[in-house]
Amino acid sequence: MIIWVRGAGDIATGIAFRLHKSGFSIVMSDLPQPTSIRRTVCFSEAIVNGETTVEDITARFAASADAAKAILSVGEIALLADPTGDAAKQLNPVAVIDAILAKRNMGTKIDDAKIVVGVGPGFTAGVDCHAVVETARGHTLGRVYYSGSALPDTGIPGNIAGFTLERLLRAPKAGVFRGVKKIGDVVEAGDICAYVDDVPVVTGIRGVLRGLLPDGITVYEGMKSGDVDPRCEISHCFTVSDKALAIGGGAMEAVLHGLSAGGYEWKRK
Repeated sequence: MIIWVRGAGDIATGIAFRLHKSGFSIVMSDLPQPTSIRRTVCFSEAIVNGETTVEDITARFAASADAAKAILSVGEIALLADPTGDAAKQLNPVAVIDAILAKRNMGTKIDDAKIVVGVGPGFTAGVDCHAVVETARGHTLGRVYYSGSALPDTGIPGNIAGFTLERLLRAPKAGVFRGVKKIGDVVEAGDICAYVDDVPVVTGIRGVLRGLLPDGITVYEGMKSGDVDPRCEISHCFTVSDKALAIGGGAMEAVLHGLSAGGYEWKRK
């Protein structure tokens, strides 16, 4: 039973991780040049490197729908550079989970599959999907809504050890990104972590560099480029996060809820 996950960043990877562990065949799609920050726990890296392993699950790049089928047949996750979804749709997935996290719907429709799940803001259950999974940290994280929408985006990341916006590295200008630190490095306030052209990207707090854009990405001014975790747990850089697992559990609920009813077709007009 194939599930298509749109997006392959860290949250989408947490969703795929939980569904794969539960026996589903997972096909993911992302941009030909992914912009994932937490690259050490993102299946999107398979597009760049041909394959990648997160904890004990391997994803491999698939150049076509037929190649994806071959990868699924050996129990691995298939990764397509397929932002439009043309190749993924050829696999007739029973469910589509939009985990692009663009804060708006990038083209997912309620009739894309028997089960269509939107992750985070930008989706309305019963309109453009059958269920929505909450992504905001707090009491409702991972909750599934079968009507209505997730909480609106505040633009402020979750509080970790008392830090919110301070945790983020942002591009100081438009240009080409180049890292000088690597994911897993412990950095001090004032350290240069990267450059955009010749302008430094500096961290404002001490912590472990949990995420960083890959070299060569063209960025715009203010673009999120890195993530510093003040807890300084280096192992967190290489394992699926609590947030991704919680959202993954919500996505699994939405899929199983739909399967128990034979799909959500009974809700369609």
